[in-house]
Amino acid sequence: MHENEIGTSIVDSAIHLHQDLGPGLLETVYEVTMAAMLRKRGFAVARQVPVSIEYEGQKLDEGFRADLIVEGKVILELKSVEKLHPAHKKQLLTYLRLTGMKLGYLLNFGEELMKDGITRIINGRL
Repeated sequence: MHENEIGTSIVDSAIHLHQDLGPGLLETVYEVTMAAMLRKRGFAVARQVPVSIEYEGQKLDEGFRADLIVEGKVILELKSVEKLHPAHKKQLLTYLRLTGMKLGYLLNFGEELMKDGITRIINGRL
């Protein structure tokens, strides 16, 4: 399945989850339930995936963790904040670059409307 097809299902899942649970819960609640929902839809989902830095042939572990990785192709970074900070987008872009993945979604479940909390970030070209 292509990244864009996975992304469509991710966005649909996030909207349904937000409608069911509402805004403002702890990020962990959304992470666990989003992973369960995507698995129910038939996707392979990994939670809290370590992201290491490779530099000059050395693998350096710095404690970075991607919230969710779907099908080994799309990274999800979940937030539950009143307003996103530019650092949140940089965080996801860093994960995309370090893993070589091309597509990520920053999902802010703190927004009143989920459509306002979805940011699609591309690393390179899809």
